Amino acid sequence: MDQADIPSLLSRLSSDEDAMRKMAVFKLQSSINDPAFADLFISSGGLNILRRLIMTTGGNTLAYSLQSLSRLLEVDMGWEIFESSGSGELVERLVELIVTHPLVNILRGAMSILVAIVSHSQSARGAAMRTPGAFGFRALKPAVAVYPQFFEMVVSQLSSADHALCANALMLLNALMRDAISNDKDGGKTGGTVEEWPKFIKRLQDLGVIKAVYILMQSSSLQDLAHPLLEFQALTKVLLKKWRDVAVDLEKPEHRRALKGLHLASAPERKDSASGTTRLEGLVEGNTRKASRKHSPEKWRRLGFETESPTYEFEHTGFLGMMDVTDYVRKQEDTFQKLLMEQSSRPMHQRCPFATASLACTMILYQHFEVEKSDVEDAKSYLVLDGMKNYDKIFRPLLLQWSRLHAASLQTFFRLWKATGAERDDFDKVADLVRILVEQVVGQASRTKDVHDVEEELAEFEYPRLRELQMELLELTFEDEWGQHLHQVRDELKHEALQFVKEQRVRCLLQGAWFPRNIQQKANAGEDAYAVRNGKPQSTLWRYVRLSHNRRFLHYADFDAERDHEPALDELHEKIDLSTVSSVVSNVSASNDDASSTPSTLTAKTPSNTQKSNSTTKITINSYTGSADQKNNCSHNEQAERAILTLMPMTHSLASEWLDGLLMLLNQTPITAETNKLVGLVSDYSLKIRLLNVKLGDDFAAEPGAGAVPSREGLDEDYFYEV
Repeated sequence: MDQADIPSLLSRLSSDEDAMRKMAVFKLQSSINDPAFADLFISSGGLNILRRLIMTTGGNTLAYSLQSLSRLLEVDMGWEIFESSGSGELVERLVELIVTHPLVNILRGAMSILVAIVSHSQSARGAAMRTPGAFGFRALKPAVAVYPQFFEMVVSQLSSADHALCANALMLLNALMRDAISNDKDGGKTGGTVEEWPKFIKRLQDLGVIKAVYILMQSSSLQDLAHPLLEFQALTKVLLKKWRDVAVDLEKPEHRRALKGLHLASAPERKDSASGTTRLEGLVEGNTRKASRKHSPEKWRRLGFETESPTYEFEHTGFLGMMDVTDYVRKQEDTFQKLLMEQSSRPMHQRCPFATASLACTMILYQHFEVEKSDVEDAKSYLVLDGMKNYDKIFRPLLLQWSRLHAASLQTFFRLWKATGAERDDFDKVADLVRILVEQVVGQASRTKDVHDVEEELAEFEYPRLRELQMELLELTFEDEWGQHLHQVRDELKHEALQFVKEQRVRCLLQGAWFPRNIQQKANAGEDAYAVRNGKPQSTLWRYVRLSHNRRFLHYADFDAERDHEPALDELHEKIDLSTVSSVVSNVSASNDDASSTPSTLTAKTPSNTQKSNSTTKITINSYTGSADQKNNCSHNEQAERAILTLMPMTHSLASEWLDGLLMLLNQTPITAETNKLVGLVSDYSLKIRLLNVKLGDDFAAEPGAGAVPSREGLDEDYFYEV
């Protein structure tokens, strides 16, 4: 619209005919966001006409008028309409429209203007305005007093099907919350008392704003709501930080009431009755028992505090820690009392300190959600939000379920304490496990995952699996800090594990074992010929084999039946010199892939009830045949290799022990999956044992100057190094 048409436009806006006014204000809303046009419109007295339209009209005329004022404020002009006389009536009119009007287009405009009014006090220009109470939360208070259902109506619009209205409602709530919080920084000089912001936040929470925003953040329609939702998430972190910064002070009535409620919820009279501490004085004077309970030396230690001055133990968590512990006790009072009763039956050093555990869970969640990075870091996400299709990396709806996550984490703490048999000195270790579990379950939860599912996963996560996860994280930490040295340690431990397993396998050979003979009569013609030449019978059913004590000979003998006791070494009339063995071959390696993963033990006796097994596992011990002169005159390629002993193990574990035991005796590498798995298991546990007392937060970097060798300059022979 041409600026020369402004007088005509103002004339039509002032017309008594609604149709003419409607057309004029419709054209106004499309032109008023031009600063030059807006400046001339304001200087021509257009604000008064626009204000009159908002106060007196309805329908589309009112909707277009609200939209025009909103666009004017967007270009940072027209603020004087809220500084002139009658501005209070204008704000009250806007609040009235939100409370009473059903039309969406009117509600959107009214909320957009209120967002600008409340947010204006937080800008640089707004801070310098001379009119007190014209902007910010303060500007709305008189109107809200007239329409007390205002906040309820705004919160109800968060479930509106119109995304633009829903976004405006959330932006209004964000502006009100931010203004209430920011006015606390000056001690309430501009916005009332310091206590007002917690009451206002609690009022919004009671109206269901947390639940409504949580549902929006998990919904699939985030395009129009992304920015206000992200701001609400940032404000949630601001609130958590403010509550943590509030020191617990018994001079404040609400703090004193919270601690008193915590003590009373613990049912101290039940503890006195259960422990038989009824005092003789209580029979003489009725209130003596009450006084003694008040001054009990274990009043707060019984609740899990380290001292009898609990206020000092909230130093790191502030009032946030007190809110968490009191909220848990209020919602889980029966569980809380049962826990205290259970813990009171244990020795002091085995009790799980309830209060200290609760404070630890508060700090675990505080660090997990990176609350300290609230405003500045989250604001950077605005720049990349529009170009992102995957909102899971930005939105964290579980942050809004802080209370439930704290309760679930605390329950997990108790469960892990009991599962590990922890004592007071192990408190930090259990806290580390809870921290890892929160990172695993909460940190990896998708945006749409319900908090109930997260609670169940925290409650059902198995301790052995958690320990494995902890060791993996420790190894990754060491990998980052000590990668090269860690590889070297692993190699050394693997060599040690190989020697350990070799000794275990050889001891199985020293123990001896029974092998069935009836199913191997036709197994190897070479061995039969070898047996005939040595005059051995061919009709025996069992063979017993044992390694000699000097580990140089393999003794064996054949028997008609398996004996209940192992034959002595002098009963084994046959023997093989292991120095003459050329190779040991078997099909064990192929069949062992299906074997049980359970490592074999030092005693590997084949059960007698396996006699009827149809095992096809075979171990063949070969040697070069012929005279010594022939062996010396012929190369190994020309020598004939013959089987001198065949063993038919009945189990894969027995086969693995004997095959790899023989190979290791011949200084060869073990080949079965079971032995290799055992080697890996021993080496991994050796490494984990060295990492058990290492925490994820430990600093492994050497101090500056550490390890520097001092100069020898100026030293004589009488010197020493101070280590």
